[in-house]
Amino acid sequence: MMDFLSGIYPWIKALHIMAVLAWMAGLFYLPRLFVYHAEKAAIGSELDQTFQIMEEKLLRVIMNPAMIVAWIAGLIMIGLGAFDWGAAWSWVKLVSVILMTGAHGWMSARRKEFAAGTNTRSGRTYRLFNEVPTVLMVLIVVAVIVRPF
Repeated sequence: MMDFLSGIYPWIKALHIMAVLAWMAGLFYLPRLFVYHAEKAAIGSELDQTFQIMEEKLLRVIMNPAMIVAWIAGLIMIGLGAFDWGAAWSWVKLVSVILMTGAHGWMSARRKEFAAGTNTRSGRTYRLFNEVPTVLMVLIVVAVIVRPF
């Protein structure tokens, strides 16, 4: 089995990168939807309903599957030896990915608040939070490509 997985490692890596790209697109876009939802849509309005549909589909159809595929492909690559247990860059990436998953969970909870009509956060909160995935992405890319630590 390991020989087979080693032979398709480049395909697993490509799948991982594609999944991460789709996941990141959602992580960048969903907080922007929240900004407009919080600032422009009255609870129960047609615009509120439109935002709810957009947010729910973005999470369910794009972000959740992309996150799952990114994690599975990443774990397979770790199993194949892509993780250097002694190098700081590997740990920076792993912690950053865990934090990114936490950010995803936080956004999922905020979507549920919008759906329930209980959002209390301002557009400014979502604007600020929009920077979290960006900072984590920078850490991950630098850790993996530059490996300064």
